[in-house]
Amino acid sequence: MTEHLYYHDSFLYEFDAKVLNLSMTDSRTALILDRTAFYPTSGGQVFDTGVIRAGDNKLRVTEVAENNDGTILHYIEGAADVRRGIEVHGQIDVDRRRDHMQQHSGQHVLSAAFLRLFNMPTVSFHMGVDACSIDLDTKAVSSAQIEAAESLANDVITQDRKVEVRFVSQEEAQGLGLRKLPPVERDKLRLIDIQDFDLTACGGTHVASTGQIGSILLRKAEKVRQGWRVEFVCGKRAVSTARRDYAMLAESASLCSSHLWDLPQQVRKFQEEARSSRKAYEQAVDELAGLHAGKLLSGQPEQAGPIVITQIFADRDLAFIKLLAQKLTRQGRPLVALLASISGQPSLVFAQSAGQPFDMGALMKEALAHLGGRGGGSKDMAQGGPTKVEDMGNVLAQLRAKLNA
Repeated sequence: MTEHLYYHDSFLYEFDAKVLNLSMTDSRTALILDRTAFYPTSGGQVFDTGVIRAGDNKLRVTEVAENNDGTILHYIEGAADVRRGIEVHGQIDVDRRRDHMQQHSGQHVLSAAFLRLFNMPTVSFHMGVDACSIDLDTKAVSSAQIEAAESLANDVITQDRKVEVRFVSQEEAQGLGLRKLPPVERDKLRLIDIQDFDLTACGGTHVASTGQIGSILLRKAEKVRQGWRVEFVCGKRAVSTARRDYAMLAESASLCSSHLWDLPQQVRKFQEEARSSRKAYEQAVDELAGLHAGKLLSGQPEQAGPIVITQIFADRDLAFIKLLAQKLTRQGRPLVALLASISGQPSLVFAQSAGQPFDMGALMKEALAHLGGRGGGSKDMAQGGPTKVEDMGNVLAQLRAKLNA
């Protein structure tokens, strides 16, 4: 078993150790040391990175994991000329460690705030590259509750309360009022004690006082299967995230020729204009389809059988030929429309007026057998997406001849 130095000192960034063994897993080499300050992925917190110096070798640590027996695996980049029993020197990536300490300690403060204010316990914690999240056991959480929890958490940070590590037995922990007990019983529990605010069992790395968290910024909340997920960032991440958000908002406001604070109103205005434009466009297309249908029918003489109209459009899309087919088949005359579009994604629409004896779905399958692609439909209307367009005219002509026979 590896001695976990980070249990006792989260600010220990360098250490000396001895190589106990080397492990090969999935073609990767991992060093097993007798002691380490590298934190492995556990409890929602991701692993440390850094380097291990073995003589003249500088081995980059790319991942750290823990086995069930407490052995820590330090996965290194590339091959390693390292032997058992040699002395090595480990160096933690300080910026990464400090960031993780801010995020994890901030999570403890935030989880305690939601529990104190609204009795919403945290059921899980996830630390991502850009943001972190907690899942709350609650049926609903309002914007006002999110703002209140954020405010209380930042008040605790401003008060710079001490954060201490304690080790107690499982029996002792039962009477201490912990916010959360671990599911697996251990001889000794490591407790993170935020002075007069939160006490919970945790094996992660933490700040020495809440002021070192810097700040907590809640980003969003969304419904998930087990409750509500709240996304947040702490410390330097909060500053960089706020800076990035502000830059994007400022650029958007500039593009809209409006003040930053007027951006929501401007967006609503654009949405309304877009809806109006879309409505006007749809009305114009509907009128165009009606006019085109009238034009196609105007030169058609009265005849005993149904009129068969075939046409390929190079400048109209699927939506237009579907609308045109509907207009044609609702004119009150016996009619079959075999329409195609080669604008963008090639499309076919076959339709017949009510009461006609043909099967548009079967005709579509026959057409696609020559043109490739997929499609289908009902007796009166079918749609397809052919993959070959060079023979489309010949195929439609053959189908027209078949219907006129």
